[in-house]
Amino acid sequence: MDLEILKIASYTENHKILSNYTHKSKLKNSLCGDEMQISLKVEKDEIINFGYECKSCIYCQASASTLSRVSINKSLNKIIELINLVYNFSDSSELKFPKEWKDFKILFNKKNFPRKECILLPFKTLSKAIKY
Repeated sequence: MDLEILKIASYTENHKILSNYTHKSKLKNSLCGDEMQISLKVEKDEIINFGYECKSCIYCQASASTLSRVSINKSLNKIIELINLVYNFSDSSELKFPKEWKDFKILFNKKNFPRKECILLPFKTLSKAIKY
């Protein structure tokens, strides 16, 4: 187990479900059973609050934690760019993250590729919430 992944997953300031959400989604990973629920408060096409709740492995938790932190105060278009970028995650090449998304480098690397579906579950849930 990577201690850095554990450290990232321990940031739980957004581990909550918002009561005044404008967007919400829930997904389950059919391969492993991880469950993810995301609630967002969006105003003028910008995410102003992000909450998540999960019953999942540490990789999914770390991904959700990071995604929640970096999404707040970002436009939906910027988040869609990020979603498109991470959907290209493969075992053959390292993803090149722009500076604003550098927090994801630790998750999206070759050694974590076997956990790809776990790491992508928060992104898929967010995508469903914003209907992208």
